[in-house]
Amino acid sequence: MVVACTPPLPAALSAKPAAVPSPPRPAPGFLPLRARRLGPVATRRRFRVEAIKTQQEKQQTEVPVEDSFPAREAAPMDGADDPMVPSDESWVVKLEQSINIFLTDSVIMVLDGVYHDRNYARFFVLETIARVPYFAFISVLHLYETFGWWRRADYIKVHFAESWNELHHLLIMEELGGNSLWIDRFLARFMAFFYYFMTVGMYMLSPRMAYHFSECVERHAYSTYDKFLKLHGEELKRLPAPEAALNYYLNEDLYLFDEFQTARVPCSRRPKIDNLYDVFVNIRDDEAEHCKTMKACQTHGNLQSPHSTQNCLETDTECVTPENDCEGIVDCVKKSLTK
Repeated sequence: MVVACTPPLPAALSAKPAAVPSPPRPAPGFLPLRARRLGPVATRRRFRVEAIKTQQEKQQTEVPVEDSFPAREAAPMDGADDPMVPSDESWVVKLEQSINIFLTDSVIMVLDGVYHDRNYARFFVLETIARVPYFAFISVLHLYETFGWWRRADYIKVHFAESWNELHHLLIMEELGGNSLWIDRFLARFMAFFYYFMTVGMYMLSPRMAYHFSECVERHAYSTYDKFLKLHGEELKRLPAPEAALNYYLNEDLYLFDEFQTARVPCSRRPKIDNLYDVFVNIRDDEAEHCKTMKACQTHGNLQSPHSTQNCLETDTECVTPENDCEGIVDCVKKSLTK
C-alpha cells in the first residue's frame, strides 16, 4: 500500500506570521486637550508647539545638499529681482548717507532758527514730520504687493506700529499746546506734504537710503528730547501728565507698542507715568527704539516682527501663561535665554 506524503514546507513558509504591530498610540501631548478643557488661546499655543517640534525634527533629519554635493557655481540670490535689494557698493552707501546727513542738517537749521525758545511748537513740527516716512513706506509696500513684486507682512505691520506710536506723540504735543499757532500748523503740514513724496521716491530708488534718512531724523528727535529733559527736568516733574499720554502708555492693549520695538522682547518694557517728566522720558526712549528698527531695516530681510520670531513662538508655547500675562511671558523668555 502506497502512502502519499507531502514534502516538508520551507522554513520560511512554515514559520508563523509575525504579529502585526499595533498602530502607534497618539502623542500624549494631544490627550490633555480634552481633559483640561483649555481655552482657544492655550489650544492654539499647543498646536504651535507641535508644529515647531515637527519642523525642528524635519530640519534635523534633512541632509543639506551642499554637504554631499558641493555646487560648482554660486546660485543666484533669492532677491535678485527684488526691488528691496540694495546695492553693495561702499561708495554708493557713503553717497547716500552723505546726502541724508546734509538734508537732516538743513532741516535742523530751519527748526533751530524758527523754534529757538518754543519747545512744544518745535516738538509738534518734529512729530508731524517724523511719522511721514512710515506712511510713505507702507504706500510703496502696498504698491509692490499689488503688482506682485514683493510681499512682506512684517514690514507693513511694524511700520504701521511705528506710525501709531508717532501719532500719540503728536497727540501729546497738541494737548500741550504745540499747535496753538496757525503758522506752526502750516509749516508742519507744508513740510510733511513734500517730505512724503520725497520719501516715496527715495524708497523706490533705494530703500536703504530711505531707512537711513529716517534713522537720522529719529536720532535727532532722541537728542532733542534728551537735551530738553536735562534742561527742564525739575520743572517737568512738577507738572501732570497729559491725558493722551496716560491713554496710550497705560493702556491694557499694548500690542502695537511692543510691535515697533523690534530689538526688544514683547512685554519687556512697560512705561511708568507719574508726571510730565516720565512722559518725555518715554517719548525719548521711543525714539531710540525707532532708531534701532530703522537701523535693522537697512539690511535687506533683517526686519522681523517681534511677535512672529521663532524664539517668541517657542517661549509662548513652552510656557503656557494666562492671557495678557506679560510678566509670565517675560519670565519664560528669561528662562529660555538661560538654557
